[in-house]
Amino acid sequence: MHVTTSMHTSLAHQHTYFIEVNHTIGRVTALIIQQVCTICKRNDRVVTDPESGEVICSNCGMVVSDKIHDINRPERRAFLSSEEMNNSNTNVRTGAPTSLARHDMGLSTIIGRTDRDAGGHKIDTEIRSTMERLRTQDFRTQNYTSTDKNLKQAFDQLDILKDKLGLSDSMVEKTAYIYRKAQERGFSRGRSIAAVLDAAIYIACREIGISRKLKDIATISNVKYKFLAKTYRLLVFELDLKIPVVDLMKCIAKVANKTNLSEKTKRKAIDIMNDITTKNEIFSDGKDPMGLAATILYISCMETGEKIKQEYISNAAGVRGVTLRNRLKDLRSQL
Repeated sequence: MHVTTSMHTSLAHQHTYFIEVNHTIGRVTALIIQQVCTICKRNDRVVTDPESGEVICSNCGMVVSDKIHDINRPERRAFLSSEEMNNSNTNVRTGAPTSLARHDMGLSTIIGRTDRDAGGHKIDTEIRSTMERLRTQDFRTQNYTSTDKNLKQAFDQLDILKDKLGLSDSMVEKTAYIYRKAQERGFSRGRSIAAVLDAAIYIACREIGISRKLKDIATISNVKYKFLAKTYRLLVFELDLKIPVVDLMKCIAKVANKTNLSEKTKRKAIDIMNDITTKNEIFSDGKDPMGLAATILYISCMETGEKIKQEYISNAAGVRGVTLRNRLKDLRSQL
């Protein structure tokens, strides 16, 4: 067994170290890639978070990679010589795997623009002119229907929002699946592509359990919040979806991190939230989770003696001070 070490730069401009282990079994050589933490220099403590799609070191918390896998690369690769490839029955693929986040699911073909054939010989002028016409017709047939054009435009925008919102590949696939369902039902007809796509992103975030506010998505994608909220409600009704409730614990942690509150205050807020849900399970129904989390944190600050202004904590939660004071009146009756 031969072990070599190499270094790779990820999309987030972070350095990720890999260990390439070559195992030789008979005539077949398999390549196993193991990721190593750049701080601990260990590969036995690296775990994968299925919700966020990040590869994290469980020893020090370092984010080794922000993606589980790259959908633009083939899922199976061979590291064999041409002679071994011909003599072996290895299952080999070329090209990227299929993906719902592409208008053609990655199954279309593209005629190249090279002027040489497979043998390396130069193509005649007459044949080259024929190939140019075939290339033009092939490009036109790929976007022939209005559905294909709609999906292509929507998934181009999804690729842009993926970087702006920091979406993982699993979330992108889930969003594409929801948008395709809406497209099959004819929901996107007569509506803004951006609004339907943003609503699908918000639904995917809620189903996976990732904290994303609808107002933040509307701001980043430059869509009016009221129009996006209406589209979201109509899409949920059209597809008959069962959206899970937002986890209040994640909202409490998000607001506490923004306001730099102490760990003691965070734990006290979690205890208060558990006491309220134990006494009345339906108390949080119909209330803004971020406003409720901000109110619980404000009560926790008063009990622990940590000083913070209502305006500061309400701005961190994205709610108004009136909402904070109204929730405070309701919570005092529950405590």
